[in-house]
Amino acid sequence: MEEAKGIIEAILFAVGKEVNIKDLALTLEKSKQEIEDIIDMMNSEYEKENRGIEIIKLEDSFELTTKKKYYDYIYRLIDKRNKPKLSNAALETLSIIAYNPRICKAEIEGIRGVNVDGTMYKLLEYGLIEEAGKLDLPGKPMSYKTTNEFLRLFGYKTLKDLPELPRYKLDSNEQIVIDELEENTDEQTS
Repeated sequence: MEEAKGIIEAILFAVGKEVNIKDLALTLEKSKQEIEDIIDMMNSEYEKENRGIEIIKLEDSFELTTKKKYYDYIYRLIDKRNKPKLSNAALETLSIIAYNPRICKAEIEGIRGVNVDGTMYKLLEYGLIEEAGKLDLPGKPMSYKTTNEFLRLFGYKTLKDLPELPRYKLDSNEQIVIDELEENTDEQTS
């Protein structure tokens, strides 16, 4: 068991980015469940020993990272990279893609009501979205999905961790009415 921990730690450290669990399982000749159990044990030890590292899960991959609580110390010393500066338009577009994986540009533009060429280019450049294949629609438009870099940047393990969207309905004027907001106003007037 100790040797497996060492091998996993060495692989994750040497690669420096996420490693698919299938690759770890093949390399160590263990099942995916055994790999997950070993990594859980390693994280428990890191926490118990108050270490500065942890292994995070991103979809079906793992990555050795520094703990978030030490970010300010690390940033002051070595992080001189430009952080993605996302405009409101980029955040809106990114959230549409996150909640609708395999969506095409025309559908995004339909939702936002504006051209998204520049925004899509920036999100691709930052590595927050990627092409997800062509859709079986007229013209075979390219679809897009978020990347593991998106998950890492926003602190999610999987897209299932995204907050639930508020429910809405249309009123008699065909305007969107959000149920939660409607309930809150009813409570305040009572």
